[in-house]
Amino acid sequence: MKMVVLLSRIPYPLEKGDKLRAYHMLRELSSNHEITLCCLHDTEAPAGAYEHLASFIHRVEFIPLVKWRQYTQLLAGVFLDLPFQVLYFKQKKAMRKVHAIIKQVKPDHILCQLLRTSEYVKTLYQYPKTIDFQDALSAGYLRRSQKANWLTAWAFREEAERLLRYEQVIFDYFDKQLMISEQDKQLINHSQRHKIEVVPNGVDTRFFTPDDTTKSFDLVFAGNMGYAPNIECVKRIVHQILPIIHAKRPSVSLLIAGAEPSKEVRALHRVDRHIHVSGWMDDIRMAYRSSKVLFAPMTIGSGMQNKILEAMSCGLPCITSHLVMRGIGHDAKAPIIIGESDQDFADRAIELLDNAERYQRIAAASRLFVSEHFTWQQQWQLWMSEMEKSTAKSTVD
Repeated sequence: MKMVVLLSRIPYPLEKGDKLRAYHMLRELSSNHEITLCCLHDTEAPAGAYEHLASFIHRVEFIPLVKWRQYTQLLAGVFLDLPFQVLYFKQKKAMRKVHAIIKQVKPDHILCQLLRTSEYVKTLYQYPKTIDFQDALSAGYLRRSQKANWLTAWAFREEAERLLRYEQVIFDYFDKQLMISEQDKQLINHSQRHKIEVVPNGVDTRFFTPDDTTKSFDLVFAGNMGYAPNIECVKRIVHQILPIIHAKRPSVSLLIAGAEPSKEVRALHRVDRHIHVSGWMDDIRMAYRSSKVLFAPMTIGSGMQNKILEAMSCGLPCITSHLVMRGIGHDAKAPIIIGESDQDFADRAIELLDNAERYQRIAAASRLFVSEHFTWQQQWQLWMSEMEKSTAKSTVD
């Protein structure tokens, strides 16, 4: 099957969740299909990215966006109804390039990742199309508005309302719709949302494995540290939860690891000498392997938290929130510890760190759980199998 895949970023290196999902999706699909990848990008392409992607993808096209046009689009957006992040990525020259590639390839299917790319192909009715919503962005922005100051809260609410309307409208332009989790699927406000196919994220369990690295830190939080929900989470850990832990266990240490740490995040190491902010790590496995427990008391955000699955694959017990747990699913089977209040999270961390037998049991169960339920191959090969069947049926019909 010939497919055109349209992304709003170059999916390498893997420092963001949407890149991670896109990258492994492309690896799996390329094993059996002829993929033409179109990547929109508004910054200089990372060194070596083209060569790396072209090593396993049939055809790779990087399509640059003009920065000043993005800003004028946002200004014009005040008088339009489209979500600002859709407007930010929509440019006529880039759209003409995408259409020319599609016309040349004549794909059997087009796959778009995120709402940001949907305007590029929505009216190409002659081609079967799938949109990977990933998560319910409208719900995510609404949650963020509830945690922000009044001015930022207004902006988030405005974007949430635009996204809610757009999710409803764009749904009908695509033949198939995908989501990462059942939780987010239920947040799409459309009468046909039951047709959305849930394709969870996965983990490369051959890459994320346990080893015998010395545990230098007790707790670790990992992720894109320029992303607002992650920033809010680590601030909560440092200012609200860690002091409760330190009242009983003064030496408990915390590693904050991940790309693009904001100024607020970089300053957190000054709060306590047991806090270390690493910034970007060439190999995020070192964050997991050098730590005892993945600690993620998330209260905002959407979709599935990749860091949870990666850490579990490395044999780390995880302590997280109901919000994250719902995104992962498999509630009854997952060996994940759930917290509620600040006190509750602190107690859970102390109990786990103090109980070696329980710690080892959960660590082993975590690795097994991910291996059984969340490999990338399991997720995307199943979806492709179903899509091939539907494509073959429509051809016969």
